[in-house]
Amino acid sequence: MQSINPTSGAIIRDYSPYAQEEIEHLLARAQARFLAWRQTEFTERSVLLLKAAMILRERKSELALLMAEEMGKILKDGDGEIEKCALACEHYAHHAQKMLADDIIPTEARSSFVTYQPLGVILAIMPWNFPFWQVFRFAAPNLMAGNVAVLKHASNVCGCALAIETVFRDAGFPEGCFTTLLIPGKAVNAVIEHPAIAAVTLTGSVDAGRAVAAKAGACLKKTVLELGGSDAYVVLADADVRQAAEECAKSRLINAGQSCVAAKRFIVVHSVLAEFEQHFLHYFRAIRMGNPKDPDMHIGPMARTDLRDALHEQVRRSIAIGAMLKLGGEIPEVPGAFYPPTVLTRVRPGMPAFDEELFGPVAAIVEAQHEEEAFALANASTLGLGQTFVNTLVHSDPRLPFGGIKESGYGRELGTAGIREFVNAKTVYIA
Repeated sequence: MQSINPTSGAIIRDYSPYAQEEIEHLLARAQARFLAWRQTEFTERSVLLLKAAMILRERKSELALLMAEEMGKILKDGDGEIEKCALACEHYAHHAQKMLADDIIPTEARSSFVTYQPLGVILAIMPWNFPFWQVFRFAAPNLMAGNVAVLKHASNVCGCALAIETVFRDAGFPEGCFTTLLIPGKAVNAVIEHPAIAAVTLTGSVDAGRAVAAKAGACLKKTVLELGGSDAYVVLADADVRQAAEECAKSRLINAGQSCVAAKRFIVVHSVLAEFEQHFLHYFRAIRMGNPKDPDMHIGPMARTDLRDALHEQVRRSIAIGAMLKLGGEIPEVPGAFYPPTVLTRVRPGMPAFDEELFGPVAAIVEAQHEEEAFALANASTLGLGQTFVNTLVHSDPRLPFGGIKESGYGRELGTAGIREFVNAKTVYIA
């Protein structure tokens, strides 16, 4: 397992996967910790989670630098990601007890209510694109619910995975509350099957989701899956076209375009299409791409060269069947995993740029003749992350539930719905 700097291509560090004996020890420790942790009070859990938020803020600069080095995130965005993690910790520290309070249900019984009890050890299989946020949005609610967490992070962000474990340890969480497993993807099935694991959450590709769901289903273990996205931004005739183009362009380039909820398909009605393209291209041409440690850069490299090359192939295949390249579309002759801001127009269903997720800084502009066709095109996707934002770009928020439908998965993270995913809604009836 290697951590490779996507800016230079240099190897940062080699990591040895944990031996089977170590994995068994850590899973047994997590299971034993759960039996004690579930008995703690919300107030005790809250104090530790608030301490974790404080540590995150204290280490913000060094953690942002770690993300820049391991997966190419610009420092400003890294700072913002760590702050968002701290806010999620604070949100659940303050509100989890109310979210999981017993629901009193009047019946003919003397007393009847629903109580929410933790399930156990939750395995999280997490991606590299938001290496801290993806983990904390899972871990904060589950630790507050009385579960314990085991993390299998993406292999290219092992440093981030270990840094997260250190944050929880330094915040005072007992050993076993949060555990990082350094294991390759091929070792995941055995962990899912392990009797210590009660449930599994995955953020990743559709193919990864199918594989994890099949394995967990065979073990009768609950899963939450947050998979790919192909967010459609619809621009109608009454829009402020300049503002819409700027918001769309910003959203497409979040994290160098490597976000499941980043704008990907821009569906614009014919009457404003020319004006939209003009403003959109103006914004894209002004983007500065380079070293993510340089504060003057807007985007850094993609996370890996294989991902960059796969994106480039999607662009080439789309052009071959009729898409028009307006900007970018060429791999620069520099070290690292860089790919330029790229704009495709005349995109239609049947092209990779429309049908597939473009996980990088490539925008697909789609013409619609009228409003009805625009919405039909927006919904013409096998993917669907269940949020609708009007007059602003999509983002996740600890206060609001987030998740997918169709091939984007199922279950919810964040909000009250998120903290209730991995608890047992148990009915108590006292006659």
